[in-house]
Amino acid sequence: MDVTAVNSATTTQTAQATTSASGDFEMFLQMLTVQMQNQDPLNPVDSTDYATQLATFSGVEQAVMTNDLLKSLSSQLASGGLADMAAWVGKEARAATPAYFDGEPITLAPNPALVADKAEVIVRNDLGVEVQRFDVPISAEPVEWAGVDIGGYPFPEGLYSFELVSSLEGEVLTEDPVELYATVTEVRAQNGETILILDGGVAVATSQVSALRDRSL
Repeated sequence: MDVTAVNSATTTQTAQATTSASGDFEMFLQMLTVQMQNQDPLNPVDSTDYATQLATFSGVEQAVMTNDLLKSLSSQLASGGLADMAAWVGKEARAATPAYFDGEPITLAPNPALVADKAEVIVRNDLGVEVQRFDVPISAEPVEWAGVDIGGYPFPEGLYSFELVSSLEGEVLTEDPVELYATVTEVRAQNGETILILDGGVAVATSQVSALRDRSL
């Protein structure tokens, strides 16, 4: 990130916020002067009240300026993170998210409970309907989902989600979303957070990504 550019942008924001605060403060002083000129001479406002008003207004102005500067800094940091993560585009990110099936196998990364004696993956379509389930080894090794039914016919293109069920002697131990690999097509800054867009338009926060690899692997 260009530090000079950040400093320049921050200085500009500070100048703008200061100008706005100065104008508002002058307006407040004019209103306060009118108030003093038109007060009841037999029942004047206590000087302590004026001091309180000045202190309150000053505190509010400082808070507004601080919020403006924090927003500006947050935006600059998000932009810097965006530039740093541009290299992620084209790579495969691993996260517990639905995947878009286009006829190509999807690499799953299930992580069964170590004490389980059985682990199976449940596959659901974009409507949440179960379309398939299959056993996987009790290990953290990746497995490929070919996306074909028992007759060897491919499932329709679309989004599919995967759930891992680990069990011991017929008793379910855990039910967890399955992490999988999907290609990153875009990086976005959204609500102060960096978001990855995967195949099929699936969005996932970078904080949810547990691994990154080249597509050739």
